[in-house]
Amino acid sequence: QVQLVESGGGLVQAGGSLRLSCATSTRTFSSHAMGWFRQAPGKEREFVATISPSGGSTYYADSVKGRFTISRDNAKNTVYLQMNSLKPEDTAVYYCAAANTGRWLYTPRGSDEYHYWGQGTQITVSS
Repeated sequence: QVQLVESGGGLVQAGGSLRLSCATSTRTFSSHAMGWFRQAPGKEREFVATISPSGGSTYYADSVKGRFTISRDNAKNTVYLQMNSLKPEDTAVYYCAAANTGRWLYTPRGSDEYHYWGQGTQITVSS
């Protein structure tokens, strides 16, 4: 069982920045694709960004492209989400997820492709 723990959430003004971190317990972190999802009140969970096990491939939702950057440090078993130019519509609970895969450049985008989830961290962007 892989445990994921998100941190870095909070309240920020529109235009500001935050960086989320997701630390994992697995020793096989480098064989997992990692993703970030979010869920706003009254809405379904949506894909935000993903990074392949190698870190060599990433993919973003159109709504965050150019503003958010996903990265990973396989030595620290941690994935990050740098969020810049935040907007009120970015307000949501953000979840980290891990997909166990042997494919080095795999970038899963569907929530059903992920095997493990964190508990979520709240991001609130005020206008």
